[in-house]
Amino acid sequence: MNIAIVGATGNVGRKTLEVLEKKELSIDNLYLVASSKSVGKKISFKGKDHEVFDLESFDFAKVKIAFFAAGGKISEKFAQKAAKHCLVIDNSSFYRMDPDVPLIVPQVNSDHLDQINKNIIANPNCSTAQLVIALKPLHDLFVIKRIVVSTYQSVSGGGKAPMDELIEQTKLVLDGKEVKSKNFTKQIAFNAIPHIDVFSDDGYTKEELKMTNETKKILDSKIDLTATCVRLPISVSHSESVNIQFEKPFSLEKVKEALDNFEGCKVIDDRSDGGYSTPLEAEGKDETFISRIREDKTIRNGLNLWIVSDNLLRGAALNAVEIAETLIKKNLYGK
Repeated sequence: MNIAIVGATGNVGRKTLEVLEKKELSIDNLYLVASSKSVGKKISFKGKDHEVFDLESFDFAKVKIAFFAAGGKISEKFAQKAAKHCLVIDNSSFYRMDPDVPLIVPQVNSDHLDQINKNIIANPNCSTAQLVIALKPLHDLFVIKRIVVSTYQSVSGGGKAPMDELIEQTKLVLDGKEVKSKNFTKQIAFNAIPHIDVFSDDGYTKEELKMTNETKKILDSKIDLTATCVRLPISVSHSESVNIQFEKPFSLEKVKEALDNFEGCKVIDDRSDGGYSTPLEAEGKDETFISRIREDKTIRNGLNLWIVSDNLLRGAALNAVEIAETLIKKNLYGK
């Protein structure tokens, strides 16, 4: 099996390489692809250096699967060209709401992989991916009616430049020097910014609308969801405070059991000092961690959760590789 990674030098591209190193996928030839400025660079994979190829001239007929991890503009320009020759798994937002492109979290809706029409599969937004993987077992049991979610998202969700700027700003603040933001609308160091992506006419940001629309497409179109997305001065991992209203009554015991037994989820809920998961502890872990599980006594059948996950893994690289694994298991590989 020959595989290409487009955007191999970026955050998600490199994380995809890390995931592939740990997995048992049999890769015959690996092609690392990026913009012309990265051509000739070498990146190690399983102890061997691989040279970076130019995206503009790369021949996708060489590969069976191409992971796109380079942003929406690159996917818009190159994904359909690649899909004429191979299967594309796209991490950008460009194809997510395309009705002819399945939007997949394998543990949640792998059955949608039967709907591949354009030879492209979309990966959801990082905050959506960790949310739906925790919602799925609960929706199956109790039927979710409404969700109110507030996210606390790391700067890595915006790429490497915002990560570098957080470090730079933090040093400037500690040295008592003036801070000028480049990748953020306001100072991010020692701050919280309730604004991710552009604003729509109704006052919601694109990030908030992504969570609403993608959750409906992946899980259930009948679910009502409203979101507030906040950027925090954290390098990696997204956190979410989630309020759920179910159609059916539930018990906390059944909720915890369902979550802990669902692939990709892990309950850490000790109700004691430190008995919960934080972004720092989730970094580098494959699981989505669920804590602070408690009844919302202000509404009927209401539940509160705290969800934490490594956004570069669960929300991007890991999910993309798991899509490829699922395709192979379901004998849809090469369709």
